[in-house]
Order: sequence, then C-alpha cells, then structure tokens
Amino acid sequence: MEPIEILKQFNSYYVNIQAIAQNETWLLLIADKKIDPEAATHLADVLHYLSEAMGCVEEIVEVKTIQNY
Repeated sequence: MEPIEILKQFNSYYVNIQAIAQNETWLLLIADKKIDPEAATHLADVLHYLSEAMGCVEEIVEVKTIQNY
C-alpha cells in the first residue's frame, strides 16, 4: 500500500468517526449518560491521535511528491 493510499484510508476513518461524534444518537447517549461518561473524551482522543498519525503520513506523501517532480 502506498503512503497516499494509507493517508486516504486514514482520512476515510477520520470522516466516519467524526460523523459518529456528531450523530444525534451518539450525542443523546452521552447526554442521557447511558454509556460511560468518558466515552465522549475517548472518541475525541481517537480523532486527535488519528489526526496526528495522518500528519506523519502527510509528511511522507509530500516528500515523495516533491521527489517525483
């Protein structure tokens, strides 16, 4: 798998997880405290760390792009 493909896959995960974080059902579960109160924090952490990983891969993609020109 090429770095750009990895980055695209990470981006897809990020978009999907972000959609869950903004989903009305998810927000109601958190508001009603039907799940662990830390769940919202954990989901935010997942987005944060996924973003950090994406940043690392973006650097590789940029270098490869520059080298190919």
